[in-house]
Amino acid sequence: MADLHRTIDAVWKLESAKIIAGLTRLVHDVGLAEELAQDALVAAVEQWPRTGVPDNPGAWLTAIAKRRAVDHIRRSQRRERTHERLARELRRRGDAEQAPGDIDERQAEPDDTLRLMFLSCHPVLPAPARVALTLKLLGGLSVAEIARAFLVGEPTIARRIAEAKRTLAEHRVRFELPDETQTAERLSSVLEVIYLIFNEGYAAASGDDLTRPELCLEALRLGHMLADLMPHEAEVHGLVALMEIQASRLAARAPAPADLCPHTGRRRLSYERAEYLFKQATRHLDPAGNGYTLRQLKPRDTVEGSPATHHP
Repeated sequence: MADLHRTIDAVWKLESAKIIAGLTRLVHDVGLAEELAQDALVAAVEQWPRTGVPDNPGAWLTAIAKRRAVDHIRRSQRRERTHERLARELRRRGDAEQAPGDIDERQAEPDDTLRLMFLSCHPVLPAPARVALTLKLLGGLSVAEIARAFLVGEPTIARRIAEAKRTLAEHRVRFELPDETQTAERLSSVLEVIYLIFNEGYAAASGDDLTRPELCLEALRLGHMLADLMPHEAEVHGLVALMEIQASRLAARAPAPADLCPHTGRRRLSYERAEYLFKQATRHLDPAGNGYTLRQLKPRDTVEGSPATHHP
């Protein structure tokens, strides 16, 4: 059973972005699309232990999610014209009547995933909300996983994601690719989010660990996904190359045995960590608000204009 749940988790992380993207194109509501995809995931958890993992689990999840869309439309008392058109289209395709073992093999269009990436990284959202929404929709991470990665409470992450969805709805952000005049600005926002995720993994801003490799790996996965979707964008490949080079040094940033205290077995405070903590402690003393580095320390003069007196 544990192996099956690990399989389901792996399938979800690989397929969730495509499923949510395809559903968003159909229902024009990323929040509803995510709910429908989650319903399909619950169905997999309930059914796959009995029936086994299907040959094409991504297509299975997509078909189930589409059926949930039809059910939602049928239950809704306020059926908008676009929803009615969606229901008719799905019925014509036969998705609503298909058995789980006889599913439509078609997946979301590649551009749908790219649209979802631009949507979750839209500039109308603050950076923390963009990061949380991207990891949720495109990374397939749960609220608990995101909260653990950034060492914040689950309610905080859940609130960021909910507010992000509400902001996108209020601004009527459309599920579409930016035009040529907006591509540079919008792509910059996407790259910023990916690098923020990577940088938090490479140099953790909080907690006892200097690095969080799982965030670096997730950022690399998103970067490679974007590079596959936009193969002619040099900036994308440049960012992926930069992250790959930096990620290659992750092992070197972990403490070596010589860095462990022989008495406690714990890591000694490295110079880099000490400098970071010192900057944090002195940032309120720095007019620029950046804090001071250890290299900036100077002996205080005992008499104005005279050299400092050094004591042994």
